[in-house]
Amino acid sequence: MADSTTLTVRLPVKTKEMLARLADHTDRKQSFLGAAAITDYVTRELAIVEAIERGMQDAREGRTIPHDEVMAEMRAIIDAARTKP
Repeated sequence: MADSTTLTVRLPVKTKEMLARLADHTDRKQSFLGAAAITDYVTRELAIVEAIERGMQDAREGRTIPHDEVMAEMRAIIDAARTKP
């Protein structure tokens, strides 16, 4: 990793032990696995938080569909799927 920085993280002893076992099994360094885990977690959680924020902004700005309209469309989709051979 040419573009990286250092972060100190406190882990429960059990988690550190599991990380060490995983590193042994995969022939990877603990730091590599830790960085990958943090990257995956942050990427996933940030996407969720930002999607929620977009949804809240849509609601504030009136970009919503009434519940009964959504339910009617969903019922139509389900009914169509039930009648397919």
